[in-house]
Amino acid sequence: MDKVHYNTLVKGKVQGVWFRKYTKDQADRLGIRGFVENDANGNVYVEAEGTTDAMDAFIETLKKGSPLSKVSQVLYDIESPKGFKEFKIIR
Repeated sequence: MDKVHYNTLVKGKVQGVWFRKYTKDQADRLGIRGFVENDANGNVYVEAEGTTDAMDAFIETLKKGSPLSKVSQVLYDIESPKGFKEFKIIR
C-alpha cells in the first residue's frame, strides 16, 4: 500500500493532558511514523505518515483525544512521505 504524509494541527485543550503521549501510543499501535510536539499557541502539531487506512484511523484517534483532553478541531493537509523511521515526541 502507498504511504501518505499528514501535517496535522490539533486544537482545543490538548496541552498538559497527556495528549502527546496518547498520540505516540496510537501512532505506535497503528504503525505510523513521524513526530508530535506542542506549539506556542496551545495546540499540538503532528507530522505523521503511514498507509491511507492507518492514517484515517489515526486522524479519528486524534479527534477523540486523550481522556483528559477536549479536542475542538483537527486540521490536516496531505503531502508526499518524508521517510520517518519512528514516531517521536519532540517537545
